[in-house]
Formats: sequence, structure tokens, C-alpha cells
Amino acid sequence: MIPIIDSVIHPEAVENSIKRFKKQGIILPTFEEMRNPELIPEKIKKNLKNIGLWDLNPLNLFRITWKNEPIEKGGGYGKVNYLELPSELTGVKARVVLLIGKWFPTGAHKVGAAYGCLAPAIVSGLFDPTVHKAVWPSTGNYCRGGAFDSHLMGCESVAILPEEMSQERFNWLKGIASEIIATPGCESNVKEIYDACWDIRKNRQDHVIFNQFDEFGNPAWHYNVTGPAIEEVYGYLKTETSSLTAFISATGSAGTIAAGDYLKKIHPQMKISASEALQCPTILANGFGGHRIEGIGDKHIPWVHNTKNTDVITAIDDEDCMRLLRLFNEKEGLAYLKKMGLSEELVDQLHLLGISGISNMLSAIKTAKYYEMTSDDIVFTLATDSADMYQSRVTELKKERGKYTSVQAAKDYEKCVLGTTIDYMQELTYADRKRVHNLKYYTWVEQQAKEIEDLNTLWYDRTIWDRLFNQPKKWDEMIKEFNEKTGLLKKLK
Repeated sequence: MIPIIDSVIHPEAVENSIKRFKKQGIILPTFEEMRNPELIPEKIKKNLKNIGLWDLNPLNLFRITWKNEPIEKGGGYGKVNYLELPSELTGVKARVVLLIGKWFPTGAHKVGAAYGCLAPAIVSGLFDPTVHKAVWPSTGNYCRGGAFDSHLMGCESVAILPEEMSQERFNWLKGIASEIIATPGCESNVKEIYDACWDIRKNRQDHVIFNQFDEFGNPAWHYNVTGPAIEEVYGYLKTETSSLTAFISATGSAGTIAAGDYLKKIHPQMKISASEALQCPTILANGFGGHRIEGIGDKHIPWVHNTKNTDVITAIDDEDCMRLLRLFNEKEGLAYLKKMGLSEELVDQLHLLGISGISNMLSAIKTAKYYEMTSDDIVFTLATDSADMYQSRVTELKKERGKYTSVQAAKDYEKCVLGTTIDYMQELTYADRKRVHNLKYYTWVEQQAKEIEDLNTLWYDRTIWDRLFNQPKKWDEMIKEFNEKTGLLKKLK
């Protein structure tokens, strides 16, 4: 049976958590407050004025939102952070808009997905911070978010990520996580991460694994927070003739793509376009391999991916992403873009796109070209993190390929942006979507001990995804009751 958390399961564990949270001054935000931070109590907002965005302060749990003021310390809340890319840059008529993940604590939106997994486990008693350690298997940002959330919630954490991920991630984790496990390979090597999890299950009974690929708290957070954030930005931008035509997301853990499930309820005509690396075209061609689009994971279909709602698959060449990473971050590249006529304000914000954000941008361009979109069409995607996470990659590319020049900038822009084509993509039929769903069998039933009845439920039960994605309504009730028992909100000055 697919578990749904709707009540306290282990009261004694909840009592242990209440005592610890009371002692350490930890208050939990609701999903509603993350979606609408104007609902956050004024006392908390007042205290945040003296806290840095990345500080290891429990009140930074209330900065798990798309609406943080874009400053490093003392910020309040405002509108959703987003960046619209003009046609002069993208080469398509459609309006391409990215939500910006840099202004979350840790510089990436994965702190939200991790919170969506850990908080319900604490308030239901499935996780006891006085007994358990939280294990965060990841291809990069999720284990960072999990380690950060764990620290803020008084928990010890174990971060698991591939050894070939950027050095910035490892350097930061050393000061946060209780333990770091580096598995063989790159972001495509998810099986090796699962193997490490099985080893922990067998040998460490006091560890609880929060696997983003099968934890429904991950997509539930995006459904309830990211989806509404996109809808809000659409409200800022739309005209009388506008249409929210497409939402693009890397498949990754299938968390972010669940924002599309939310949006389709409001805009049933829109397309959900799933993006993956051409070097590892899992959905497009049942393919395999390694790639350099860090953090998106592949070679399997996540358990939490509602494939029935995926309309299109686009595959992006990782070489294009690496070349654009230099274009958007090298001095000569930025100078070329300004000389080309792009505004200085826009060019100075392109560092907000990390490697996966660049890939998402290219998938948006592909999708816009395929559907022959016009200026009335608005396409949404995300920059889940920023180039701050990848400056070591920029340095590596400079050593490998030499100094960046304006000539190279022109080549990269012409080939990698304007040269984006509609090859290596597919519009999915019903049979295609079922084929993708069926791929879950090999990972989740054969390897990860899921029940085949549950696999069939995820395809045939017409109500199951709504029930799974809407669990936060009940979780918010449980969070409020939990906070009431700690009594911290009343005591906060």
C-alpha cells in the first residue's frame, strides 16, 4: 500500500521531538506559510532581520519560499523571484520565464523538497531526532538541502552524493552534515546511490532514509509551493491574449515537475515538457550514459513521477550547457552579449542560471520552436540553483580549453542558443507515457522492493496522485498542533 501520512503514528517519538524543539527554539513553518509568507507571524519576520540567508538558525526554516527578498542577510519577503529572458536572447517569440532558486537558503530550491520529506515525518513520529539520523541520497542539491534542514531541526544527517559532483558542494557539506558518503560516478549514477542506501538499511537501524526519488513529500512540496509561485508570476506578466502554454522541468527526482501537475489543473491546455541529457536519454530512448548537467539524475524513472501528465520529452546536449556556462560567466562572454544589444541589467543576472537552469532554458526554447509559439505564449521553467555552485567548473573549462574570447562567445551563442533545434525530442502518446511508467518496474520492483500492486495503482487509480500531492493540507494541521505544543510562538519576542 502506498503510504499517506494523515495522523500521528508514533506519539512517543512526537513527544521526544516536541521536547527537543522546545529546548532548541525550533518552530516549523506550514506549507501555506511557505507559499504565502505574508502569513508568517510578525515576530518571526522581525527576528529574521538579523539573520543571514545561509545562517544555521532555525528561523531560516521560514525562508524556504520563492519569495525571499534577494539579499544575503536580513531580507524580508516580496514577490516571487523570477527572470524573463527576452526574444533577443532566446531567439524565439515565446516569453521564457525562469523562477530563481538562488535566493533560497543554500542557494537552491531543494531545501523545500527536503523539508517536504522531513517535517511530516517529525510531526507524525516516523522520525525521532533523539534516536534517528536522516539520510539524504542525492545527485547534489537535495542532500545539501536535507543536511541544512536537518541541522535547523536538531537532527544529525548523512549526505550521499556522487564523487564527481562539483567541489563547492562537498566543501559546504563538510561543515553541515554529520557524515558524507561519496558514491562512484557522476549525476547519472543513481543506482550506486541506492546501493549505499541498502547498505545503510542493513547495517544502521537508527538511520531513516529520505529518498527524494520515492518520497512523495518531494513532489508534494513543489505541487503546493512551486506551482502556485509560477501561477502568481503568470498573473504579473499576462495580458488579455496571453496563455500559460508550457512548463519545462528536468526529470531529476520528479519533484519539480509536479508543479506542472498543479498548473494543469488551472491550465489544462498547457504542455509539461520533461528535460533530460542527450548523453543519457532515459525517457527518449531508454538510454543510459553519463553527462555533465549536474544534479538532474537519470537512468531510471522516479517512483514519484506522474508520467500520465508528461506531454513532451526533450534531450539537451551537455556540451551546449557547458559552453553557455562560460558565455554567461566569463568576462568576454558577458561583454559580447552586451555588445549584441542585450541590456546590462539582464546580462548581469545570467549568473543566476546554474547548469541545469541553462539546460531548462534550452528545453524551453526547443519546446517553443516545436509548438511554433508566439509572443502570446508564456513558457515557465526554473533555475534551480545559480552559477555560484559551479565556479570550479568554469575554472576547469578555462584550463581545459584556454582563455575565453569574443570570437568563442559568438560561436557559443550562435550554435548553442540560436542553433537549438527540435531534434532529439518527442511528443508522448498515451502508449508512450505508459511505456515510461512501466520502466519504473525495473528500478522499483526488481531492485528496490516496491510492490507491483502499488506500481499498478500509480497508473490505474485516477485519484491517487491528487491524494498524494494534497497531503500538505493535513500536514499543516499537524504542524500547527506540533508548534502549539512547543509553545515557542507565544514566547517569541
